[in-house]
Amino acid sequence: MTTMQQQAHRQAQKDPQGFWLKHALELVSWDRKPTKAMNSPGKDKLHKTLWFPDGKMNVCYNAVDRHIAERGNQIALIYDSPVTDTVRKFTYIELLREVKNVASMLRHHGVQRGDTVLLYMAMVPQTLFAMLACARIGAVHSVVFGGFAPAELAKRIQDCQPKVVMSNTCGLESKSKIVAYKPLLDEAYELAQYRPPSTIILQREQLRVPLDVNKNEYYWDTELVKSASDADSIACEMVDANHPLYMLYTSGTTGMPKGIVRPSGPHAVALLYAQRYMYGLLPGETMFTFSDFGWTLGHSYAAYGPLLNGSRTVLFEGKPVGTPDAGQLYRVFSQHDVRVFLCAPTVVVVLRRADPEGLFRSKYDLTHMRGLFLAGERCTPEIHRWWIGTITGRTPPPDHKTIVCGSEICGAVSDNWWQTESGSPMTGICIGYSTNGADVAPIKYGSAGMMLPGCNLRVIRVKEDLDEGEGVDSNPEFADRDEVGNIVAQLPLPPGFITTLWKDDDRFFDAYFKRYPGYYDTGDTGKIDQDEYVHILSRTDDVIKVAAHRLSTSSIEEVIFNHPQVAECCVVSRPCDVKGRVPMVFAALRSPPAHDQVIKIKQELVQLARNQVGPIVSLYTENIVFVDRLPKTRSGKILRKMMRMMIDKVYENHSKGMISRPSECPISTPATIEDLSVKMEIWKTIVQQCHK
Repeated sequence: MTTMQQQAHRQAQKDPQGFWLKHALELVSWDRKPTKAMNSPGKDKLHKTLWFPDGKMNVCYNAVDRHIAERGNQIALIYDSPVTDTVRKFTYIELLREVKNVASMLRHHGVQRGDTVLLYMAMVPQTLFAMLACARIGAVHSVVFGGFAPAELAKRIQDCQPKVVMSNTCGLESKSKIVAYKPLLDEAYELAQYRPPSTIILQREQLRVPLDVNKNEYYWDTELVKSASDADSIACEMVDANHPLYMLYTSGTTGMPKGIVRPSGPHAVALLYAQRYMYGLLPGETMFTFSDFGWTLGHSYAAYGPLLNGSRTVLFEGKPVGTPDAGQLYRVFSQHDVRVFLCAPTVVVVLRRADPEGLFRSKYDLTHMRGLFLAGERCTPEIHRWWIGTITGRTPPPDHKTIVCGSEICGAVSDNWWQTESGSPMTGICIGYSTNGADVAPIKYGSAGMMLPGCNLRVIRVKEDLDEGEGVDSNPEFADRDEVGNIVAQLPLPPGFITTLWKDDDRFFDAYFKRYPGYYDTGDTGKIDQDEYVHILSRTDDVIKVAAHRLSTSSIEEVIFNHPQVAECCVVSRPCDVKGRVPMVFAALRSPPAHDQVIKIKQELVQLARNQVGPIVSLYTENIVFVDRLPKTRSGKILRKMMRMMIDKVYENHSKGMISRPSECPISTPATIEDLSVKMEIWKTIVQQCHK
């Protein structure tokens, strides 16, 4: 049976002009309506395709102003902060007032259309007000994750040269752990050798600091009062559809991060399309996206997506566990009538480890929830099944089943795949085409769903001479169904995708389009199966070549997760004199094993891998390490690359007869790391393992 999602995908592939122009005119309010969906830059420049090129609009108008007449008194924003014991709600009318106030403040500090404003802020309502205020006046905001290390913050300040930097005095990891932002910002200014004309600081109750007026530092609340008289006159700047809405930095392969530029109009169309048809969220309903504004997930569906849709968004300041317990997310689901939830799979892994029996979940009635979506990393089948069972209270269904209550969808749990570059999902299971569960594509564990309209994916075979290098594959060989290879997207890319890199058009081409002419190189490896489901296995640099056989680390992790004692795991490769590379497993167990059980569990893991991946997996007990915790980013991703670099350095030193010191790790610390102490724990473990 061809699903409605597949029909829409084929329609968009056959007639992209007609498909996207129709949806653009239906979903977005335009100041000047576009007359065509996209331009035609020529076969050799399809990566420069612009969507809705003759349209004019404003994202803030679409997210706030246009809802005032119909739903002005409806709640638009719910700020829920268990670390400050605060729940505060803003109607669309109140949100508009706050946004105008911040927009007026920015204007008083000289911000005009096209200027850059850098936001180094916590998950507080003012961050969202500032994002929307920038959009309102045509400025380009660049949100940097609050608490980012000074060196990484300095790179971003130096690169985008903001007219204004907006920050707050601190972020809150918990009720007792405060991260002071101001000293980090001051150090970043010194490193960047650039200071913006204005720095505006929001004083938080938990940490108040004096500012230096001689350095053009200003108090947020004072500046709001100064500019209040002009706030009502701050109208929306109507900009060209491809005017940058924001610029968001993502990690680069070199020391300089890449500034992803997001176009205003196409992004609004893409967000609304996915909001309605994939996530199935209706105007007036509540969506909760567990993500910081510093990540693309937070931009798209904690900030802009729900508001563009006339829905409610939940801004949550806290963690899934420990603030104060593993029941906070379930409380939010129940208390705020959340219909759609979006988070990284790591959030679910953390919940399962803290509350494997779902005791906290059992306290709440969650039958109102329609969809729970996972993005950011691959979701293993074991985690997928546990999440379905925990949320619905039912036995997880087998593949090719979607949970329904009567005929309506309820508690559908789906993995979906997207990147910072895409800004919205490229694959997933769409639950918004119909309320009838029979019309929805069934789930398939281990997959990230099916392609969404506009995203035309192919799998390219990896050629030995191009495997590790940066060569150009001008004659790519396309893989068969179920064959693993490098995943690419055929040009032109769908609306809302990255249009360039900030001030670096050459790098934009080289990073994404040079290797496979006519295609966008996603940097991910995976496959497309016989039923058109897309399986994202790992980043291309997370593929292990064992004795000339290519193995994905995620396929091994999936097997390791099946062991009942494993709570979390990570697989990276280590050098091997005989086979080149072999897998090394780092696993956190549900409970500390007895001494006589350690070898037994390791042997069971080896046997699992041999049985389910094959003997070629080359996993040995000496390459399995049990740890208390894994190093992660603040958004929950495991820092696999850092671990692989550690392993390579230790084994390199060992081969040279050098001894790696447990107390001195030469590998640089990723700016996104959540807990620096975990890095040293892993380093010491690797050193000890190598010297056994």
